[in-house]
Amino acid sequence: MANERNIDQKIDYVEFPANDFDAVERFYSNTFDWQFSDYGPGYRAFHDDKLDGGFYKSDLVSSTATGAALVIIYATDLRATYGKVKRHGGVICEEIFSFPGGWRFQFKDPHGNELGVWSDTDPAV
Repeated sequence: MANERNIDQKIDYVEFPANDFDAVERFYSNTFDWQFSDYGPGYRAFHDDKLDGGFYKSDLVSSTATGAALVIIYATDLRATYGKVKRHGGVICEEIFSFPGGWRFQFKDPHGNELGVWSDTDPAV
C-alpha cells in the first residue's frame, strides 16, 4: 500500500507527436538508450528505465514557442549528452546555459519536438 502512495497523482506517462516513428526511435535509442514497442501505424511506445511514454502519429510538434510543456532529461555528463544529441540528428535550439541549480540545453528531435537536458554538474569541468 505504501508504494501506491508514492505513485498516486504523479506524472506517469508522456506522449509526443511524430510522423516518422523509425526516425524518432533511432534518435532516442541511440542518444538516450530508450527501448521501444511498436503498436501499429498510429503509435509507438517507449521506456527509458524511469518513465514510460509514446509517440502518436501527427505532423504537429511539441515546442515551447507554441506553449507546449518542456520535458527535461537529466544527464550526469551534459557535454557528452550534448555531443550525442548532435551526432544522432538532434538540433540544438538553446545552447548550454546556467540556471539556479545547474546547467541545461534544449534541442529538437528529428520530428521537431523540443526537449531539454540538464545537469547539476558543471559542464566546464
